[in-house]
Amino acid sequence: MATQRKLGKATDSRLALLKNQVSQLLWNGKLETTEARAKEVQKLAEKYITLAVNTYKDTVEVSKPKIVNGKETTVTVLNDGPTKLAARRRLMSNLADLQEARLPKESATEYRLRTKTVRHPLIEKMFNEYAPKFDKQAEEKGQRGGYTAIYKENARRGDGAEMALIVVL
Repeated sequence: MATQRKLGKATDSRLALLKNQVSQLLWNGKLETTEARAKEVQKLAEKYITLAVNTYKDTVEVSKPKIVNGKETTVTVLNDGPTKLAARRRLMSNLADLQEARLPKESATEYRLRTKTVRHPLIEKMFNEYAPKFDKQAEEKGQRGGYTAIYKENARRGDGAEMALIVVL
């Protein structure tokens, strides 16, 4: 019995497809695809969100010496703890590295300044947006999981494939 749908693709093509679709789902919040692909994307997205929720609080405060105008001062910095760092690296290896898009009427220098501090926007979104939101939801309701939903749509015109919309709740 197969534990994973083949989706009519070779292994490397299938894994690349799922990696990109999961990344697009997490970045945009919704994705329209075939029903079989949506089910596979949902499995992966739920695992990645759970990983972020379980580890996003693991931070370590570190004091670093810094020289400002010839005077040495100590600056406290908030770094990732070991489990959060491992989770961040795992997510970076399993998700596509999507970059922030330029806003309309935004100059190149404004865009560069806005995105200078964030190297991996999708990973930051996972830990700063989704993880706190779903952790709070889990504490209120007393349940974990169920971060995504699949809504069936009409069959695709042309080949009749069953279409579905997958949404991050």
